[in-house]
Amino acid sequence: MKIVQWLVLGCLCAMPLAAAAQWQWVDKDGRKVFSDQAPPPEIPDKNIVRRPGAPVARHAASPAAETPDAAPSPLPPSTASGPKPSGVDKELEEKARKAEEAEKAKQAAEAQKLAKTRADNCGRARQGKATMDSGIRVARVNAQGEREIMDDKARAAEQQRLQSVIDSDCK
Repeated sequence: MKIVQWLVLGCLCAMPLAAAAQWQWVDKDGRKVFSDQAPPPEIPDKNIVRRPGAPVARHAASPAAETPDAAPSPLPPSTASGPKPSGVDKELEEKARKAEEAEKAKQAAEAQKLAKTRADNCGRARQGKATMDSGIRVARVNAQGEREIMDDKARAAEQQRLQSVIDSDCK
């Protein structure tokens, strides 16, 4: 039973160490933010209050932080100014840009195909409407394969259908 008590005590003593690996910064609205991840790049270095593994820094508004004999940051200057983009990031950005261009090209091709289809539908509908308006007899083939002459009611319904196609596709 003694071993369990020592393990619990050891875990309790180690808990504050996990909290020490936290970032702390002041966001653009003036609120303190605590996180286990680095702040976003748009947060200036002066707003970062605490870094993991670094001693607690004072807030930029305090007069002690503005004195010239304040202790320098323990981090090297290259990391203190923020993360620098590496070649991998540039490659990723290039791939994303190319994928975006390919998507735009695909959408443009689809739009062009749709415009061509509408133009074809428009031409066929106008030709059919001209045939219906001419007054000549028009025959259709029914489901049994027999020819049927369209009566006035069927002709009027077809003229209405063709007019709606013209209204939607001929713009």
